[in-house]
Amino acid sequence: MTLNGTLATLRGRLRAVPRGVVMLGFVSLFMDFSSEMVHALLPLYLVGPLGASTALVGFVEGVAESIAAITKVFSGAISDRIRKRKPLVLLGYGLAAITKPVFPLASSAWMVVGARFVDRFGKGLRGAPRDALIADLTTPGTRGAAYGLRQSMDTIGAILAPAAAIALMWLYDDFRLVFWIAVIPAVVSVLFVVFGVVESDPEPRAAERGPKLDWRMVGRLPGLYWAVLSVAFVLTLARFSEAFLVLAANHAGLAVALAPLVFVAMNVVYSITSALAGSLSDGFDRRTILMVGAAALVASDLFLAMTESLLAVGAGVLVWGLHMGLTQGLFAAFVADVAPADLRGTAFGLYNLATGLAMLAASVIAGLLWDAGGPTATFLAGAGFTLLALFGMLLLPKGHAAPHGD
Repeated sequence: MTLNGTLATLRGRLRAVPRGVVMLGFVSLFMDFSSEMVHALLPLYLVGPLGASTALVGFVEGVAESIAAITKVFSGAISDRIRKRKPLVLLGYGLAAITKPVFPLASSAWMVVGARFVDRFGKGLRGAPRDALIADLTTPGTRGAAYGLRQSMDTIGAILAPAAAIALMWLYDDFRLVFWIAVIPAVVSVLFVVFGVVESDPEPRAAERGPKLDWRMVGRLPGLYWAVLSVAFVLTLARFSEAFLVLAANHAGLAVALAPLVFVAMNVVYSITSALAGSLSDGFDRRTILMVGAAALVASDLFLAMTESLLAVGAGVLVWGLHMGLTQGLFAAFVADVAPADLRGTAFGLYNLATGLAMLAASVIAGLLWDAGGPTATFLAGAGFTLLALFGMLLLPKGHAAPHGD
């Protein structure tokens, strides 16, 4: 097939993505735009106008992400039990929107801490049900494109938000004004959930309840699911916090004022490749694309280990974004493919918990290695974990059929 023919096929698969998934993409875009506008300035806001310590900032971020990871397990299982995803998705996004006015109104750091915790609780509440809802709305032939498109739209929000925050601060130098403006896209996001997202087959799903909330039901998840989860866990150990990309760029000579460019560059590549990779996987072999993504992470780590060269680090940042686009949406599609339809929420909850814990461990390991042996040691260790995950990918099945879900 010619290049034009291939691109036409990919565009066709993206057009076949159900309207509900596209609406969820807009939901993610607007909420991520709102949240990242706040989060880009929140550390400076806490230690500046509100007089918090940097230790409190670190504590808040660590606990907040833990809340989100743990909540995802229970929200996914509850959505399986009640046979409804949208109410939990709406509640999760609604809680996030409600917290946004607290940031500009806050008179103390602890008000911000409380709002941050509720926001992350909302994230945990919506995450697994939303991913399960996408699986419910799609067929195996459109699932990769669906997850890739939603992830791509989410990443667009992450690209635009820091740029908007920087521009507004440059124009007005007013934290509270920026936070008030961030309320608007959060409200828009909730409206998209209310009026744009419709569950599939609502009456049959409501007619009978799903499995009881019992940890024994986890035993019904097939071995293939646990294989996917294990590979994702190991690969996430190699994909530590993107903050280390910024540190590497600064170590190579990038000015502090230009640090946001690292995130922008990485996310641009991530956004472009995510939808294309997901769409390609629907007519190809998901495992092969995952392996290419893992190989990209090895290459990125090798570039980033060369921290005496800003050019090499820049290449590493771009290839890191390529790796994200080739893996993150595809792992979600793989989970949807192999999990039983009535346990999709539980499957995504466990998946998010496992990768969240792996990310926490990875960042701790990366920091210790950085202190002990510098950036080269950190990124070479990342390459080692990636090679281990690459070996595990050989155990995953070829193709994209869903043996349990459809």
